[in-house]
Amino acid sequence: MKYTAVLLLALCLSGSIVAQKSKSLFNGKNLKGWTIHGTEKWYVENGELVCESGPDKQYGYLSTNKTYKNFELTLQFKLEANGNSGVFIRSGIEGTKISGWQVEVAPEGKHTGGIYESYGRGWLIKPKPEDESKLNPTGWNEMRILVQGDRVTSFLNGTQMVDITDAKIGAGNGFIALQIHDGGGIKVRWKNIRIKEL
Repeated sequence: MKYTAVLLLALCLSGSIVAQKSKSLFNGKNLKGWTIHGTEKWYVENGELVCESGPDKQYGYLSTNKTYKNFELTLQFKLEANGNSGVFIRSGIEGTKISGWQVEVAPEGKHTGGIYESYGRGWLIKPKPEDESKLNPTGWNEMRILVQGDRVTSFLNGTQMVDITDAKIGAGNGFIALQIHDGGGIKVRWKNIRIKEL
């Protein structure tokens, strides 16, 4: 009986260790593991993932080939030009019409870290105005997104931006995606994209 309890404990501990390991979603060399949606530009330069508006100036997305339900996602981004972008969670897509929830990435004062539901309810929650100053408008920023059950929490450069509990998000499932907003003139760099499944 004692041996069985010890074995069960060991299995539980090893399972939690596996669950806690993070892995890279971007290899720094190419777009392996991702799919481009739309005609906007996605490419690798100097080990960084770059999204840039193309001649069509439409919405564009780069989605993971795998779906993720509960996870901690960390990444770094740099707004080189008008950085109206975002990170989608538990999402699906038809053409370039995406369904799901976006954690906003945008120029200062445009609610980076807030949660927006595309083709649905719109803004669900925005950061406090005083927290929006945490964005570095010209340098690298670190974003952390925690998604578990019906709760989503976002952090920017170590500051919690929003924390929301929503049943519709809880029922969602799908891929992670990066966005290029329409309108043209957008360029954003990304690196160190890592995920830890929970």
